[in-house]
Amino acid sequence: MEMRRQDFSFDLPQELIAQDPLKDRASSRLLVLDKETGETSHHVFREIKDYLHPGDCLVINDTKVIPARLIGSKIGTDAKIEILLLKRKEDNVWETLVKPGKKAKPGARISFGEGLLIGEVIDVVEEGNRLVRFTYDGIFEEILDQLGQMPLPPYITHQLEDKNRYQTVYAKHSGSAAAPTAGLHFTPELLREIKDEGVDIASVTLHVGLGTFRPVKVDNILEHHMHSEFYQIEESEAEKINRAKEKGGRVICVGTTSCRTIESAADKNGHLRAGSGWTDIFIYPGYKFKLLDCLITNFHLPESTLLMLVSALAGREHVLAAYEEAVKERYRFFSFGDAMFIK
Repeated sequence: MEMRRQDFSFDLPQELIAQDPLKDRASSRLLVLDKETGETSHHVFREIKDYLHPGDCLVINDTKVIPARLIGSKIGTDAKIEILLLKRKEDNVWETLVKPGKKAKPGARISFGEGLLIGEVIDVVEEGNRLVRFTYDGIFEEILDQLGQMPLPPYITHQLEDKNRYQTVYAKHSGSAAAPTAGLHFTPELLREIKDEGVDIASVTLHVGLGTFRPVKVDNILEHHMHSEFYQIEESEAEKINRAKEKGGRVICVGTTSCRTIESAADKNGHLRAGSGWTDIFIYPGYKFKLLDCLITNFHLPESTLLMLVSALAGREHVLAAYEEAVKERYRFFSFGDAMFIK
């Protein structure tokens, strides 16, 4: 069976792409979509608690975005070079995206923060990414915090006033190049209220790579090559999810990243296994979910793998009709935009 990229297209007016986060995280809008009937209704995000029931398990991704964008100059010339940290390969060696690439041949050395951090290009790997070895005095994370910027998606052109707004309130384990944005709507108060209602909250970790934003370029989506991302699930958290499932509760993922994590780590009987590994799972219509029942997610880019994942859950026609309605109702789209609950 062939599936066309164009089948996941929709018209989005440029001005609906949210450029700034709202002051109050939980005040974003929430479109609720019934995956069986395609019916929709409109709410405020904090009303999500009306849709969660005792015995359900809410699965969050507690990854933390690192300020992975570094701007420096090539030693020996004044060429400006921008580096984006993608994956830590070993202690001080990272796989990176370098612009402009032609100035970053193996052997090139780049200085950041007037020499606080020096990067040396040691190799060119797949897709033109560079392996860079860093040298510095002190603690890498602290230097990065001082020099690095948040790697906001390409469609956000405004500067971010407060670094923490591109971070969930429960971000814990550093390693992402992008935020799991569905989680940006939660506040500590809202999470407490949800817990008090008898909903279990389980944390998994998936370090989001920039491949998340990689457009699908092939016409037949089945030929798309998915990027791989590192995930980790603790025994205690796997137990919460399995327990909810066994007792007839629903497993509700916050974001496509939590969804891809538990679907990757579930066995064929829908039992979640603790552990860690790399996943390159690509979920598109026709996929049978092993664990997930419902999904809280933002509005995604046309023709993206994320839109395909959402369509696998609720059906392409239902999703595109809901998106059309969101456009008509002037919802805010993408990372800093509004949310959708697929029930």
